[in-house]
Amino acid sequence: MSKAIRPIDPQNRPFFAGEVSGIDLTHRLSDEEVAFIHDGMNQYGVLVFRDQKLDDESQLAFSRQLGPLEQATGDIMPPEERRMSMDLNDISNLDRNGHVLARDDRRRLFSLGNQLWHSDSSFKDVPALYSLLSARKIPSTGGNTEFADMRAAYDALDEATKREVHNLVCLHSQIFSRGMLGFEDFTEAERAKWAPVRQRLVRRHPGSGRLSLYLASHAGGIEGWPMPEARAFLRDLTEHATQRPFVYAHVWRPFDLVMWDNRATMHRARRFDSGEVRDMRRTTLTNIVSSLEQAP
Repeated sequence: MSKAIRPIDPQNRPFFAGEVSGIDLTHRLSDEEVAFIHDGMNQYGVLVFRDQKLDDESQLAFSRQLGPLEQATGDIMPPEERRMSMDLNDISNLDRNGHVLARDDRRRLFSLGNQLWHSDSSFKDVPALYSLLSARKIPSTGGNTEFADMRAAYDALDEATKREVHNLVCLHSQIFSRGMLGFEDFTEAERAKWAPVRQRLVRRHPGSGRLSLYLASHAGGIEGWPMPEARAFLRDLTEHATQRPFVYAHVWRPFDLVMWDNRATMHRARRFDSGEVRDMRRTTLTNIVSSLEQAP
């Protein structure tokens, strides 16, 4: 089968999600296939690969062909309690023995932050490039993932707002995003680990040349602005950027692999029955450079 990308919703202009056919991610990719995926990511921002029966080893091998991986240092799980290596993010509701986490488990409560709009690792000095999420087991209903097109959202701003956001720098931390949910159960070491970092609010996407908003629930302040005003402004921008015309909702099937460009999208998980298993594995490519180096 020849390689192709089909726009998932061509009525949604400008569409930014595409379904890829003709590539088997369980085998080593050719240089041509790697270039095809990078080109597709630059055009779309979200790519869906169906029926990719990856295990952890093959997911890591595929991901490393696209670029260097970041370590999974953004969760609250102690290393000795992890189910997998630090090269994989455990996006599940399971403990190391495969049991569903209790409703009030600290790890589960922290992970509820994934249901807020965010961009992966924006709380790191060097944030994420691509995220690659493999669905190993999904709940019977719910648990979808929604994506918002940050390039289209920028394009739709009025000219006055474009001028206002152009050179703003935001402060990002997981302390901010979890605080929105009332989760404040952090140790001093965790507070130090997730001290706020600086990220541009607008940056130029190098692969497409387009300008993009860089928003996330992790953004809790704007340099030089009073905190209440900054948070109100960021809330308004997020409401603008997540209007339905800018959003693709992915309904998971077993062994879907969905990858997205964190420089051009935000995403969030949706609720599901917490008594059912939702087992996903995420590999994450580092952006290599800070957003501060991607001036508009």
